[in-house]
Order: sequence, then structure tokens, then C-alpha cells
Amino acid sequence: MLDINYEETGELDLDVVRMESWFQEVITLESKFFGDICIIFCSDDYLLEINQQHLNHDYFTDIVTFDYTVDDEVGGDLFISVDRIRDNATQFGVSFEEELFRVCIHGVLHLCGYKDKSEADELVMREKENQALSLLGFT
Repeated sequence: MLDINYEETGELDLDVVRMESWFQEVITLESKFFGDICIIFCSDDYLLEINQQHLNHDYFTDIVTFDYTVDDEVGGDLFISVDRIRDNATQFGVSFEEELFRVCIHGVLHLCGYKDKSEADELVMREKENQALSLLGFT
């Protein structure tokens, strides 16, 4: 089940059914099962505080993922900064929607076990993100 919440930011016009169906498809392609995923859209400042408190990182980021996956049942909390998505979309020359979906699926892929700490892992993550985005018609 997908749950969407907001902290220190306005609500987004999201097609939650489409998003949940897409997550389901990506998770199934990874031979896993959709559990409970909560996305908390928030401000830069809200996410910075989480980054500082839980990860001892003192910088802005677009997403912090808390993984509650058990065996093959994918679940977790995705804290996503709407401010970072807006800035990144402009910086990368993509639409807000495409960047939003990229960051969301990035978190889901973390829940599926993908990492991005090394350069090799980051390349795999980008490829998986691109494959997932292509399911929605993004190129």
C-alpha cells in the first residue's frame, strides 16, 4: 500500500493510483512484493533536520530512505524534498514531474536493495531509474 503525506510543503497534484501501480510493476520486475511504502513530501529544512538527526549529514538532499523491507516484501519511508526536486529539475533541464518520479523510484530501488555509494553502484542505479521511467513514457 502507498501512503502520501506532506510536511512543511503544499500538496502535490499526484495520480496516486498511477504511482502505486508503477511501483508495483517495478517491484514485481525485481521479483519482490509490494508492502507498505510511505512517501513524505517535505521542505528542504525539514529533510535537512532528518538528515542531520538520523544520518549525521549536514547538507541538503533530495531524498532520505528508511528501509523496512523484510525478506522480499518491500517497505519503507521515503522523505522527499520538493524544494530539491524543483531545483534539480531546473538544473538537469527536465520537467518537475520527471524529476519527482525519478527521485521516488530512486527510493523504491533502494528498498529493493540497490545502493549508490560507489561509482559502479550509481551507474546501476541510474540504469534502473531510466528503465523504470521508460515504463511511464519518459526517455
